[in-house]
Amino acid sequence: MDFIERLDEPQRTEIRRVHDLITTVAPDLEVEAGEKIIGYGPYHYRYASGREGDAHLIGLAPRKGSISLYVSCTKDGAYLAESYVDRLPKASIGKSCVRFKRTSDLDLAILRELIAEAARLGPPYVATP
Repeated sequence: MDFIERLDEPQRTEIRRVHDLITTVAPDLEVEAGEKIIGYGPYHYRYASGREGDAHLIGLAPRKGSISLYVSCTKDGAYLAESYVDRLPKASIGKSCVRFKRTSDLDLAILRELIAEAARLGPPYVATP
């Protein structure tokens, strides 16, 4: 993928490793590469307010000094990524973002579980006709 090949090392290897993990665990998610992010599982959303747009179920982005994995789904009214805070202790976890320096800091089995659960749950807001 050109997006990954344009990255400098060591991020190229790290992003490729996570990309391969996502595409292996969730092969049905369509992959789209943008300028600064790789998106998996595009969807169109519409809020009750009428606001709408396009997003991805999972996003993967290199950042200065870190890698961000965005997981745009919820479970039991909370962002899914937040429920993994104790299971990925070396990552910085926000509402829908898992931020880490390198994959060796993570338990990849837990990351695999997070990705699989996100793919199973699907997007939080899907546009209805």
